[in-house]
Amino acid sequence: MISTPINILIADDHQMVIDGLKSLLSGHEAYHVCDEANDGQAAYERIAAEPDKFQFLLTDISMPLLTGTQLCRMVKDKFPHIQVLILSMYNNTPAVKEAVMAEADGYILKNAGRDELLQAMHRIVAGGTYFSQDIVPIIYNQYHKQKMQDEQLSQLSQREKEVLALIVKELTSEEIANKLFISKKTVDNHRQHLLEKTNSKSTVGLVKFAIKSGLE
Repeated sequence: MISTPINILIADDHQMVIDGLKSLLSGHEAYHVCDEANDGQAAYERIAAEPDKFQFLLTDISMPLLTGTQLCRMVKDKFPHIQVLILSMYNNTPAVKEAVMAEADGYILKNAGRDELLQAMHRIVAGGTYFSQDIVPIIYNQYHKQKMQDEQLSQLSQREKEVLALIVKELTSEEIANKLFISKKTVDNHRQHLLEKTNSKSTVGLVKFAIKSGLE
């Protein structure tokens, strides 16, 4: 007994890509491409008009009006039952991070073949996620950097965090000392400890660390 196929909407600003994906999926009994759109806004409007019609969104990352990640974020917010696989030419950290933050279920490169596309879709439909092998190291490195940063932040005392917050506001050691009712020497000691604990080489490095950690 054949189960009901997964209804798919394909969003891409290149019709040739849409036609290619439809050709790749044609004849596969588990999937049915029931709609398409050439920009992110049109894709969202079609989903919003009939949200129960779709179970799966295949979207390009770079599109007019709404990008693939913007579309993904909106769909996941309003229609969380729809699973999203992002297709992209980009394997750089900003693009991958943005897709992960948008809660995409998967991310594969456009040079992937039919087998990888189907593997990604099967895994996502089964409740998992899929990121192409070129993408996995980027996700791991980003996670590792965040983990290290979180560990560095947890090593700071409350007083060191207070000093760091004032350094970000460009206060001098003397001004920080007056504001916290401590000596300038104590502030300088805190500043040195902050440089050591955050692996920063200068005040600029401390400011960057604070901004990334949400302490600004």
